[in-house]
Amino acid sequence: MSGDVLLLSNSRPPGGSEPFTHARTVLDDHLDGRTVWFVPYAQADHDAYFRWAHDALGIDLRPLHREPDPAATAAGAEAVFVGGGNTFRLLHDVRRLGVLDALRTNDACRYTGSSAGTNLAQPTIMTTNDMPIVDPGGLDALGRVPFQVNPHYLDPDPTSTHQGETREERIREFHELNRVPVVGLREGAWLHRTGDTVTLGGNTARLFRRDEEPVELAPGTDVSWLLAPTISS
Repeated sequence: MSGDVLLLSNSRPPGGSEPFTHARTVLDDHLDGRTVWFVPYAQADHDAYFRWAHDALGIDLRPLHREPDPAATAAGAEAVFVGGGNTFRLLHDVRRLGVLDALRTNDACRYTGSSAGTNLAQPTIMTTNDMPIVDPGGLDALGRVPFQVNPHYLDPDPTSTHQGETREERIREFHELNRVPVVGLREGAWLHRTGDTVTLGGNTARLFRRDEEPVELAPGTDVSWLLAPTISS
């Protein structure tokens, strides 16, 4: 699937300042004055989430959940912004409402995702951090990019007493059964796809590939090679 895509790790920069201030320039360039339909299904209170996003983004943002036929609107949308929350709830609702299929066929739509919205753009939601609070009817997602992303990527804390898996260990578990590369997006980072070019911005990231050691990626790194069909085979 083609089409320009902006995948944000999160809505706020490191340090917790005002939402989207770290990504204002890339958001403006990506959306370029288009009417944007907000997809709020990752959270329970759709109206409250839309009001928050509308105030935070300051763009021509419209509530998809208020449309009589959200799927038909998504099929003709020139841009969507898919917000964060629980990825399983998001996938469940967009599948149930027909929005998932509508977005799959709308190649011209500019896609923006944050957190759970970023997860929805991947081939599957297998690298999400969220609890499966609902059965989404399958793990396949939009496939706007052919690689996986882990938003909110956290590095291991050597001082932590936590005995569970680190994020890196969980991604290594994913690669025990899957070959698809995973980009661990740290807070404040994003991936921007324009045509056949994908660039990392905002912050550093960590690239994981099966049977290889992780690689650090600096802001500005061109990772367009991740679009190659043979990478995920």
